[in-house]
Amino acid sequence: MERKKFLMQSLGAAMLFMPGKSALAQLKSTDNPFKVPAGKGRFGESFLYKGKHPNDIKISGKDTDGQLAMFEYIGYDKIGPSLHVHFDQDEVFYVAEGKYRFVVGKETILMEVGDTIFLPRNIPHTWIQLTDRGKLVYFVQPAGKAEEFFRTMNNLKHQPTKEEIDKIHEECGMKVVGPPLTL
Repeated sequence: MERKKFLMQSLGAAMLFMPGKSALAQLKSTDNPFKVPAGKGRFGESFLYKGKHPNDIKISGKDTDGQLAMFEYIGYDKIGPSLHVHFDQDEVFYVAEGKYRFVVGKETILMEVGDTIFLPRNIPHTWIQLTDRGKLVYFVQPAGKAEEFFRTMNNLKHQPTKEEIDKIHEECGMKVVGPPLTL
């Protein structure tokens, strides 16, 4: 795995010095525009966070050659994820509905409709919904294994153990480092 990562990084670095198009222009996204209807996920998939809250892929990493993925989360409870860290992805959240409290490193940031927050990779973060209903639109860049993570968690037929959750996070480039926030 490390060898593959080294080779990919070397190839990426070499592309920066190629004449002509920029390195980003060398990457290939889908050739066709597409629409994902409201209330639907890309490819007809719908994921439920904690069995209840839609967390749908709107733009897949497959659409962008792995450059980014976009999700829409609709929350019906005052909950949020465990404190965790992404090793290879940055995240951007936009609050479309409700109010949230984000914790990023040592900072606590209150978020309302229209606010956007950038969460750099390698910094532990979490959030909690403060209203009865909320909606977040968020990007993960690069896409990494975010889709795989949500698909795996959604398809579990049992309540996972802490060890299983830790393993799934690790396989997807993340680590749980603390509990979820509480009100």
